[in-house]
Amino acid sequence: MPSAIDARLAELGLELPLAAAPVANYVPFVIEGRLLAISGQIPLTAEGPRYLGRLGDTLSLEEGQAAARLCGLNIIAQARAALDGNLDRVRRIVRLGGFVAATADFTDHPKVINGASDLMVEVFGDAGRHSRAATGAASLPLGVGVEIDALIAID
Repeated sequence: MPSAIDARLAELGLELPLAAAPVANYVPFVIEGRLLAISGQIPLTAEGPRYLGRLGDTLSLEEGQAAARLCGLNIIAQARAALDGNLDRVRRIVRLGGFVAATADFTDHPKVINGASDLMVEVFGDAGRHSRAATGAASLPLGVGVEIDALIAID
């Protein structure tokens, strides 16, 4: 029987990507007690990275939000892998840390990261409401426009 969160994903028409393997000397997630830390996720698909560039230059706000949403899907995919497929163990999304590759005059970082924040609430309901940071960066790995990490409380 599918979990309640898997049923919610299906209801929303969302399919999770495969959890990406790390590309450097780190692990994709760590469980310590009742906390699950997810390493930074980029807008990666099976075809490779998407949404390359910087906000305020080559990427629009809407593209940035779509990139953040894809990062959020990758966070949920990593959580599923960490929790042996059982997303019902997610008690609360505690915090998202958002990084936005942007020009010096771009100031809508929070609006970009809303792409992931909104997704967490759509999928997990009130348990998806979280604290957050949204900051700018000159560049991000592989030239992507957004990277997001997560801290999740689990059962």
